Amino acid sequence: MSDMSLSVMVVDDHPMWRGGVARDLEERGFTVPATASDAPGAVRAAGAVRPDVVLMDLTLGETSGVDATREITGTLPDTKVLVLSASGEHADVLEAVKAGASGYLVKSASAEELIDAVRRTAEGDPVFTPGLAGLVLGEFRRMADAPASTDSAPQVTDRETEVLRLVAKGLSSRQIATKLTISPRTVENHVQSTLRKLQLHNRVELARYAIEHGFDQDED
Repeated sequence: MSDMSLSVMVVDDHPMWRGGVARDLEERGFTVPATASDAPGAVRAAGAVRPDVVLMDLTLGETSGVDATREITGTLPDTKVLVLSASGEHADVLEAVKAGASGYLVKSASAEELIDAVRRTAEGDPVFTPGLAGLVLGEFRRMADAPASTDSAPQVTDRETEVLRLVAKGLSSRQIATKLTISPRTVENHVQSTLRKLQLHNRVELARYAIEHGFDQDED
């Protein structure tokens, strides 16, 4: 998918920041069909324009970006939410991920990092500011007190299981493609097929499922 065909909605309660990010995206060839300054407006706008990616701030005045994330990901399965927040607090990161966010960047990220993160989010990769991905995977492992056998998902094919194991280890689609000697597009096809079979919404939920069911454990 080219940048020209990617639509990105920007949600932030600071007009100058919101406008600046929207301009940066448009200058790089992305379409910005809408912006919003609060959670209710974000939900309404997302439902109307159905963007590929929503860049979501967490602090929206009296409203919560977490609530908007939960509602958008719950009703628009094809729309991915990438949080862009001033906060790097672990509790904020985990709350956003549990609400359905596909990734989390702090606002200190450079313009190049943001553009790359939007592209990768649209492709289905979970994208996190360095250090935060390990936090999320660690929390998933902590929650998996009694991992179930991988036999709990017999409908997943052998190749999908290989991909699932690598997703659980935090690898991106490109890294998985290199490891399995297949194309990134083939990896994404396997990921999307597995998401449908397991009735999950995004790669972050898939990683959580994989860890909870022991797919991150090395085979004997």
